[in-house]
Amino acid sequence: MHAVLISTYELGRQPFGLASPAAWLRRSGWDVTCVDLTKQGMPDGGIIETAAIVGFHLPMHTATRLAGPVIARVRRLVPSARICAYGLYAPLNSAWLRSIGVDEVLGGEFEEELTAIADEIAADPKGPPYVRSESKPDPLGSGKTIPRIHFLVPDRGGLPPLDRYATLHMPDGTHRMVGSTEASRGCKHMCRHCPIVPVYEGQFRIVQPDVVLADVAAQVAAGAQHITFGDPDFFNGPTHAMRIVDGLHAAYPRVTYDVTVKIEHLLQYRDLLPRLGDSGCLFVTSAVESIDDHALACLQKGHTRSDFIEAAALCRTVGLTLVPTFVAFHPWLTLEGYCDLLDTIARLDLVDHVPSIQLAIRLLIPEGSKLLELDEVTRVVTGFDPATLA
Repeated sequence: MHAVLISTYELGRQPFGLASPAAWLRRSGWDVTCVDLTKQGMPDGGIIETAAIVGFHLPMHTATRLAGPVIARVRRLVPSARICAYGLYAPLNSAWLRSIGVDEVLGGEFEEELTAIADEIAADPKGPPYVRSESKPDPLGSGKTIPRIHFLVPDRGGLPPLDRYATLHMPDGTHRMVGSTEASRGCKHMCRHCPIVPVYEGQFRIVQPDVVLADVAAQVAAGAQHITFGDPDFFNGPTHAMRIVDGLHAAYPRVTYDVTVKIEHLLQYRDLLPRLGDSGCLFVTSAVESIDDHALACLQKGHTRSDFIEAAALCRTVGLTLVPTFVAFHPWLTLEGYCDLLDTIARLDLVDHVPSIQLAIRLLIPEGSKLLELDEVTRVVTGFDPATLA
């Protein structure tokens, strides 16, 4: 039987969110077509029309909004297909997704349940809709345990080649082809503005090291010279993380990589930072979000303004490039505070490390956000807007 998996946006990367479930479905005997709409048009020739199941990967807000009209179109084209939405922003927008034609909404660790739905369809194509087992967690967790699965090596067959995705521009003017993978999902922390928190609720799950390294090996064989680790926080499990990068460097000493690490963890695990640099880490992205201590406390970020300044100095000392990201506009911002942000970035010599869009980003509050627990926030919001999913 035929399955179609669709990605609408994944930050310029070859979609892990298609390659991973494709491996699971193909192992179950399904013919899988992967469609990355950032690089391809919607397929013709009956590819969609013959699908028994269509999955949409929704890892972020932009991807979800872009998926809306595509889901509606697929629903019209193939009324009999089971349409599934999976990824972080699927459970956050469950009611809206169902209103436009989605049958199944899957949250954390979606591969196993997506395959179970497909197997139900294969066993009885005209049978009743798949029924979620009561023993399994609902999409938003509600305090239940996110399942632990043994991942399969992602199957990137059928996706556009890596040279059509992001490239790394080096200081000497050369470019490196970039691959990407995940070594973990979820997060141990409870930052109020983060979309991971309502789904994983402080839980984090590793991808087995042999799976990660096999995925890296396949991408290096396809020409990747640099790997982006898409983990929400690479140091949620520092022992696991270092096992991965040590293995990567041993196998491919010329391949570089980048990771995302909380300011809190850069300070807590400062002894590991030289090892990152020695094993090929070119830069570390960190979600600083704000330099206002009150705003940081409201966001429950786990660091302060002075922590950020210390982490910037620490990274410079060990030779790691720190790439801070910000939510520049939020309910606690003042004109003075915005100017202070600009001055601080300049004073820390980070101007070239901060993409200009970071100075324009507004705080996004999705359905289910922990920010809605704050009176300071509920006093200024006007309710959920399905047109903007915020």
